Amino acid sequence: MLILVQLVELLYTVFVIMLFVRILSSWIPELRDSRILQFISFYTDPYLNFFRKFIPPLGMIDISPIIAFLCLSLIKYILIRIIVFIFLM
Repeated sequence: MLILVQLVELLYTVFVIMLFVRILSSWIPELRDSRILQFISFYTDPYLNFFRKFIPPLGMIDISPIIAFLCLSLIKYILIRIIVFIFLM
């Protein structure tokens, strides 16, 4: 059980860091051509685009990443609760 919880935590942390780097890179267009950012964009853009469909930008500010972070945190919390519930039954 502990290993699964740690794995969920690790995957969550890695994806949050990738999302954060992706959001910061949108402010520096020159970085978009780097291989690492292409890799990060490949994995994070589908997730962010899902929220962008439903949450329009407020002027020049895109708040969809904030909602994406909150949902990701909620998903992590639910997964950990499910793992704990299954192993404590």
